[in-house]
Amino acid sequence: MGELALRVAVRGDRCVAVHQFHQGALRVLRPHYLDDSGQVCYVMVNPGGAYLGADLYTVDVEVEPGARLLLTTQSATKIYRTPGSYAEQRMSLVLGEGAQLELAPDQLIAYREASYRQNTHITVHPASSLLMAEVITPGWSPDGSSFKYEELRLRTEIHVAGPAGDGTHGTELLALDNLLIRPRVGAPLGDVTGMGFMEGFSHLGSLIVVDARVDQALADELNALTAGRDAYTGVSLTATVSGTTGLILRSLSNSTEELNHVLGACTALLRERWYGQAPLNLRKY
Repeated sequence: MGELALRVAVRGDRCVAVHQFHQGALRVLRPHYLDDSGQVCYVMVNPGGAYLGADLYTVDVEVEPGARLLLTTQSATKIYRTPGSYAEQRMSLVLGEGAQLELAPDQLIAYREASYRQNTHITVHPASSLLMAEVITPGWSPDGSSFKYEELRLRTEIHVAGPAGDGTHGTELLALDNLLIRPRVGAPLGDVTGMGFMEGFSHLGSLIVVDARVDQALADELNALTAGRDAYTGVSLTATVSGTTGLILRSLSNSTEELNHVLGACTALLRERWYGQAPLNLRKY
C-alpha cells in the first residue's frame, strides 16, 4: 500500500513543494530542475518495485496558480500476478489558474495473470495547461506469448473548474476516457490483437492535452507529425468548456521505444511552442 500527497507553488523564480506527505510504498525523490524555466521535477518511487494483488496506491497532486510541475516515475510500473484481487491506483490532480502540469511516467507493464485498475480524476482551471502521456505494454510470459494478463482498466475523468477556478462553484465534465483491455482466458491471441481491439499491435500509447490553445489545427498538425512512423495513430478533440479544450491521441505499435518516439515528438512540439522549453530528456538510463 502507498499514499503520496504533493502540492507545488511558486516561490521566487522557482517552483517548490509547499506540502509533501508520503506513507507506505510511495514517495518522491529530491526535486531537481532540468532548465532555467523554474519548472520543478519530482520523481515518484515505489520501493517495493511492483504492484501486487490487493495493493492500493493513492496519489494527490495540486499545482497552485502559476506553478509548473513535471512528475515522472523512477522506472516502469510493473503489475505482477494478482490472485484474489486486483491492484489499484487512484490519482487526483488539481491545476490552478496558469498552472502547468506535465505527467510523464515510464511505461505500465502488465505481466501474466495481472489485473489492474487505474482511476485518475483531474480538475483543471480554464487557464491551466496539462500534458499527460502513458504507454502500456504486455509483460514477459513463460511461454513467450503476450497478453497473458487478465484485465487492465484505466479511467480518466477531466473536469473544468467553475468561475472561481478552484471547484467551489462546481465543475463541468470535459472528458471521460475509459480504457478496458480484457484478454479472454484460453482464447487465441487474435481476440485481443484483432480488428476492433488492438488492430494487430501489442503496445498502446496515449497522450492527453488540455489547454485553451488546443484546436483542430493543432490536432491536424499532431496527426501529420505522427504519420510515417511504425505506429497507427489517431487524434480526437473534446468539446470546449469555459474556453479550454482537450485533445486525446492514441497510438498502437509493437514497440515501447516507437511509442515513446511518437509521444515524445508531440510533447516536444508543445513544450517548445507553448512553454519555450527544450524536448524532455530525463536521462534515467
